[in-house]
Amino acid sequence: MLTLLAYSVLIAIVSLLGGWLPGVIRFTHVRLHALMSLIAGFMLGVACFHMLPHSVKHGGSIDAAMLYLMVGLLGMFFLVRALHFHQHGSVESTDDVEACDHDHDDSHTHHHGSQHPLSWTGVFLGLTIHTLIDGVALATAVAATSGSSQPVTLAGIGTFLAIALHKPLDSMSITSLMAAGGWSRSSQWKINLVYAAVCPAAALLFYLLIDTQLSNASSNRLVPAALAFSAGVFLCIALGDLLPEIQFHSHDRVKYSACLLAGVALAWTIRYVEPPHLHSHPAVPPTAAAPADL
Repeated sequence: MLTLLAYSVLIAIVSLLGGWLPGVIRFTHVRLHALMSLIAGFMLGVACFHMLPHSVKHGGSIDAAMLYLMVGLLGMFFLVRALHFHQHGSVESTDDVEACDHDHDDSHTHHHGSQHPLSWTGVFLGLTIHTLIDGVALATAVAATSGSSQPVTLAGIGTFLAIALHKPLDSMSITSLMAAGGWSRSSQWKINLVYAAVCPAAALLFYLLIDTQLSNASSNRLVPAALAFSAGVFLCIALGDLLPEIQFHSHDRVKYSACLLAGVALAWTIRYVEPPHLHSHPAVPPTAAAPADL
């Protein structure tokens, strides 16, 4: 519980900083997309190296894990498609894009210029639902180690880092759209404060729900299902949102690709920081000898 509390506080802080930074720091086009490449690679790695294997370990069924993964992936895909809430390009300034002499895919549209005063509300709604799922993912990653005699100080560190790295970009999207719509800094701060509290609140509430069910058989299904579902969500965000945003750029491909691979490598190395027992999956012995060929 203390680990989750620490994670929640840190996520709230970085989320607040993400909404505050666009007003004081100018983010360049290249640096923003390099960061997005790094985060996309890290989320891919966390989903494949941590969430999905832990789901299979705790649930004991690859088929069930893949089913819940697909539900999470498609659910997030249709949510993004319906609400269009991932608009990380909005933090770029018009000057950056006009000064950029690189080629871009004509099918992509940057979100610049004047905005309707309420254009941020759809983004806020979609990202709030998204961050509720992030809270579930974080709580599940930490709860997956409950009841173990092994040290769990860094349990769920991969999931925590993936959320903590991605959350500031979401906050930037909200406050940037609010600023473009003419909202005051005070209003931006209040909305940013509300958004920053959503993930920690969801994580703590879901963890308490899991904790009260630990003695019941339902918890044996809830934790692995939530882990696989969260893995699907992470895969959708990385493959369906972050990477396409970067793919249309024909410039700095080597730099963005290197950042993507660095993110995947970072997710892989996290396994050496987490408690060792989380990644010690012994081979399952065969239940019966194969029938002899006739």
